[in-house]
Amino acid sequence: VISCRAVWVVSCNPLYVFPQCKMIVKDVSAATMFDVLHDSRYRKKWDVTMQESFDIARLSANADVGYYSWRCPIPLKNRDVVTLRSWQITDDEYIMVNFSVKHPKFPPRSNLVRAVSIQTGYYIKATGPNSCIFTYLSQADPKGSLPKWVVNKASQVLAPKVMKSVHKAGQEYSNWKSQNSPDLKPWLHPEQNTLPMMDPAELSIQRADSLENVDESSKLDANEGEDSS
Repeated sequence: VISCRAVWVVSCNPLYVFPQCKMIVKDVSAATMFDVLHDSRYRKKWDVTMQESFDIARLSANADVGYYSWRCPIPLKNRDVVTLRSWQITDDEYIMVNFSVKHPKFPPRSNLVRAVSIQTGYYIKATGPNSCIFTYLSQADPKGSLPKWVVNKASQVLAPKVMKSVHKAGQEYSNWKSQNSPDLKPWLHPEQNTLPMMDPAELSIQRADSLENVDESSKLDANEGEDSS
């Protein structure tokens, strides 16, 4: 069961809507859902839109910097982000948040549109040994001069799809992990982490208004014309 509500946010330019979605999970533990979100090797198995993803460096035992790019529907250009991610675990709660940063070695690429995660978060609350409440919030700017109605519509459709994909991946994770380095979980065991340490001072927050807007509205209009012909 997924329930979503729209949150209207006034950014520096247009008005955007960002979804907050909550899923009641009855067959996967909170710990497993959290592992799925962290395990980059496993993500390649279930994230069908992912183009490339890798961790860059760690900032502390529970914070790192990573790169992620994904395929967008034709005729739009594919997107990418560089984000700082942090997480916290209590007895029955798992929290993960990320936001976009500038990394000196990973500037925007000419063949991709650099999107901005203003704030994306997951909150997982255990309700039993194999059940949980999974909450997802994503406030992002895809850039590219997309019409705001396109961004708003896409965000409301994609958020539930993301949650369903993570849930399905959670159902299959234990079996996969048992055959793929079952004891390797650096997000839980910092001593296993082999990423290089990075000074947070080398990073800065990625502001949406500092990135170039690639105008894709003409591509959308052309595509709609073809669909209606």
